[in-house]
Amino acid sequence: MKLFYLAFAGVLYLASFAGDALAQSADHYLTVQLKNGPVVIQLMPDVAPKHVAQIEALAKKGEYDNVAFHRVIDGFMAQTGDVKYGNMEKGFDASLAGTGSSDMPDIPAEFSKTPFVRGTVGMARSQDPNSANSQFFIMFADGSFLNGQYTVVGKVVSGMENVDKIKRGEGQNGEVKNPDRMIKVTLGKK
Repeated sequence: MKLFYLAFAGVLYLASFAGDALAQSADHYLTVQLKNGPVVIQLMPDVAPKHVAQIEALAKKGEYDNVAFHRVIDGFMAQTGDVKYGNMEKGFDASLAGTGSSDMPDIPAEFSKTPFVRGTVGMARSQDPNSANSQFFIMFADGSFLNGQYTVVGKVVSGMENVDKIKRGEGQNGEVKNPDRMIKVTLGKK
């Protein structure tokens, strides 16, 4: 009987950790206001804690407000988050958008087994896996070729129809002329 109680106590102990992780993740939402309506992203601090912390810090400071979707490839993804050159109300430079970052340090990769599917939010980076900073992208479709190569930071939980309406770019790199923007980005519970 003692063994049963010990096993039961162990299960309860482990369940409390799982419950804490789920509750922690459930409190991390990013709402991105687009011209066609809001997009709610559930961030995943349990998957990429350093990346999520950086996104949340930048959102709290209003750094993502008015930042362009500078690279949008139909059937693939919409990229934004260049807070240095992508702010369409201060310092926007279409020729440099996508090359900038924030004043915060780059973040070491936090690759996971979380797959890139429609609605997944991932961090953009250069060839260096440890170069993600402020830019992120939202997947229009599944992209398994990105699995284990880029850091997943969240998933769209509502408003994907508004993501689908983001203006597409041209050419293979998806550069957008007169791009759509993230009008306002806020943090909070869903």
